[in-house]
Amino acid sequence: MDVGKTNAKLALVDVSTLTELAVVTRPNIVRPAPPYPHYDVDGHWAFLLDALSTFNPDHGIDAISVTTHGACAALLGPDGTLATPILDYEHSYPPEVGATYDAIRPDFAQTGSPRLSGGLNIGAQLHWLLTTDPTLMERTAHIVTYPQYWGHRLTGVAATDVTSIGCHTDLWRPHEGSFSDLPTTLGIRDKIAPVRRPSDILGPILPEIAKATGMPPDTQVCVGIHDSNASLYPHVVSQDRPVSVVSTRT
Repeated sequence: MDVGKTNAKLALVDVSTLTELAVVTRPNIVRPAPPYPHYDVDGHWAFLLDALSTFNPDHGIDAISVTTHGACAALLGPDGTLATPILDYEHSYPPEVGATYDAIRPDFAQTGSPRLSGGLNIGAQLHWLLTTDPTLMERTAHIVTYPQYWGHRLTGVAATDVTSIGCHTDLWRPHEGSFSDLPTTLGIRDKIAPVRRPSDILGPILPEIAKATGMPPDTQVCVGIHDSNASLYPHVVSQDRPVSVVSTRT
C-alpha cells in the first residue's frame, strides 16, 4: 500500500523479481472543511479493501507493507477510530499560532528538523490541533504516524515507525534514537505509540479483514515506512562506501 500526497496505490509485487504484477490507483483528493482540510481515509480504505479482494484470488497475497507520505499523524480514540480527521499538512495556520509554536519547538541541533511551512512539521500540526480543540487531548488515546494508521486498521496494533517519526517532525532526536523535548512540552509523550523499525512485523490482519478480502487470517503486515526513506533505502543497502544523494523529492 502506497498512500502518497497525489495518489493512493496498491501494488502487488513479486519479491523474488521485484516485478509489479498488478497496480491500481486512486486520486488523493483533500476534503475541505469542516473542521479543516483533511484526507478521505474512508474512501481510500474502501478502495484498498476492494483491490485486496481482487488481487488475492488472482495472485495470492503473502504479506502487506505500507508506505505513505510524511508530515502526517493520526490521533486515535480509545476505540481505535479517529479522534479527529487527519489534517492535511498543507493547511496554513495564523501567524500568531506559528509564533507560539516557534517558541516551543526544539532547536535544529537536537532534531535535525528545519522549520517548514504549514504543517510540514508534525509537531506544528499537533500544536495547532490541540490548541484549537481543547477536548481533543482527552479524546486521544494513541498518536500514530501515517503508515501505521493503515497498519492499525489492518491489524488493530498501534505503532509509529522511526522513519516517519524522524522525518522533519520536531518530535525525534535521530542521533540518540529517542524523543525530543517537544512531546513532553505538548503533553503527548505517553500518547505516542511505540516507535518500531519499518521491517518489524506489526501483526496478522484482523479477522474481519480476512473475511472481507479472502486473505488468509495469518497474513502478516509490516510496520511500514515513510516514502522518501523507502526510496532511499535500496541505495543505502546497495552501497559499501560513503555516497552523496541529490534528491528531487520522492
